Amino acid sequence: MSVQLSEFAKGLNVETAFTVLAVAKQLKAKGKDVVELEIGDSPFDSTAHAKQSGAKAITDNCSHYCPSPGLPEFREAAANFVKAEFGIHALASNVVVAPGAKVFEQFFCEAFLNPGDGCLVFSPYFPTYVPNILRRNARPVYASLKQSNEFRPLVSDIENFLNTDPSPKAIMLNSPHNPTGGVTTEQDLRDIADLVRGKNVAVFSDEPYCHMVWKGRHRSLLEQPGMMDQCMAAYTFSKSYSMSGWRLGFCVAGNAIADATSKMVNTTLSCTPPIVQLAGKAALERDSVERDAVMLKFREKVVLLNEGLNRIPGMKTLDPTSTFYVFPNVAPICNKLGIKSHGLALYLLDGADDHFGVACLGGECFGDAGQGFLRFSCAEPNDRIQKAIDFLPQAFARTDRVQAYLDKNPQFRLTTPYSEG
Repeated sequence: MSVQLSEFAKGLNVETAFTVLAVAKQLKAKGKDVVELEIGDSPFDSTAHAKQSGAKAITDNCSHYCPSPGLPEFREAAANFVKAEFGIHALASNVVVAPGAKVFEQFFCEAFLNPGDGCLVFSPYFPTYVPNILRRNARPVYASLKQSNEFRPLVSDIENFLNTDPSPKAIMLNSPHNPTGGVTTEQDLRDIADLVRGKNVAVFSDEPYCHMVWKGRHRSLLEQPGMMDQCMAAYTFSKSYSMSGWRLGFCVAGNAIADATSKMVNTTLSCTPPIVQLAGKAALERDSVERDAVMLKFREKVVLLNEGLNRIPGMKTLDPTSTFYVFPNVAPICNKLGIKSHGLALYLLDGADDHFGVACLGGECFGDAGQGFLRFSCAEPNDRIQKAIDFLPQAFARTDRVQAYLDKNPQFRLTTPYSEG
């Protein structure tokens, strides 16, 4: 090979959920029955008016370029949406559209991080945060989320970052939180805003699960005074409207941030397909009743999974507060079997049984603070979720198969026991 990849490209880590998804699909293609609880996708159809409007947009030939920040009518609808639902006083000029929410991580880092700058990341974290920080030759600075604190960020960790880092420039904040389901409270957000207000520190507020808050309502940092000019909040249609394959999201930010982000869209993506935006506009304006009914079905799934896992010895989960994930502590099981948590996840998929498997993710896929945990999504019918729950104790009891799996995959052998505190 005559050309060499960059050091960044050679070391790039990916979102493990898609890797495990690929393995699960391969096993299913070979005839194995796999309950897929690894990917954060909706098992429901896209909402009705979104589909109707998308089809009409195709028929009406809405298939040409549009302004890079988005269709004016979509931006207006998104601004009205966050104002009505979350109390964020946004205008259309504060909205920028893109294919999903994930790309805004990159745009945020490009907007605010220079080489050597520090960006605070709470671990466990969504796995694509770190590659986007590293793209800028900036430094991820980690603080741990604890199950004992309901996986809420400690304001003291932010204060410590601001006071001790040589160049504190940005914070990644994710609430409702993937993978843990934790929720940053209104008081937490008020305290965070008070800490960063007026400082040269920007916050990425990642809010894809804004309609999956099971206690109270979703709160955004953008509700706090002055935060529009220091914050970029990202939203997606993938979760609330079951539109993951449409690839549609938007961010809300102050005008200067929105203008810079629009230029980034212009120089990378050109624009987001108008057909998709018109479907999203219809979802925002006409599908709230259907959306909320689907959210109740998600809540039912989360309760089913949470209660079922808590009945299994060695597993401990919190009462679900948000998202469609359950994040049990499985350190006692890992310690007993001598297997790392992601090794345990892959064993459940590929090693515990020849004909049946459960796909989930080890907590370390989301950073070191996730070690000793598993993440299960609820993206399957309820009877399939129950079948997975019933299988887990059987799989944990097959110690001979665990050892056979570790013999084939020694990288998953646990040499230092996890803390069970």
